[in-house]
Amino acid sequence: MIYKLVMKILGWRIDKNLPVEFKRCVLIAAPHTSNWDFIYTMLAFKILKVPYKFTIKKEWFRFPFNLIMKPLGGVSIDTNSKKNQYVKMMSSFFKLNNEFIMTITPEGSRSKVKQWKSGFYQIAKKANVPICLGYVDYKNKIAGVGGVIFTSENIEQDMKKIMDFYRTKTAKFPDKFSIDLRYS
Repeated sequence: MIYKLVMKILGWRIDKNLPVEFKRCVLIAAPHTSNWDFIYTMLAFKILKVPYKFTIKKEWFRFPFNLIMKPLGGVSIDTNSKKNQYVKMMSSFFKLNNEFIMTITPEGSRSKVKQWKSGFYQIAKKANVPICLGYVDYKNKIAGVGGVIFTSENIEQDMKKIMDFYRTKTAKFPDKFSIDLRYS
């Protein structure tokens, strides 16, 4: 398979330990400090046969980028829309599909942020699906899905587990990555 060859040439490995819940989940993609993260993530998901969709700013759906983004699994979002509308729209995708993976970058930017956007958590809770922890780790040159979080009534406890996982991952540009400091 071409994707495996590309990853091997680039010196990357794939974490093949997919949780069974990955076929219907909100999938976090982090750290997110470079456009290379997208490339390694897409290659990893192609190798793992993860039937993902990913959210991306609506501006990326203008010609000619729309010719690339939609076939890659992009779902256009209006980042200026109200949070409740966004959560409701994204969670409705799960009602329409038995197997559906929505990939979200909770940092919301390739720049350093101290607080992650919580929409991924709200979507998972509203759709009653787990959160899977997708990652790229540049220090170890490995990409994959590292675990599952089932939302509870205690967002602080759930987010702390998520932050504990990502604390061990190294971004391409470490100075641009931070876990959500509210839960560290």
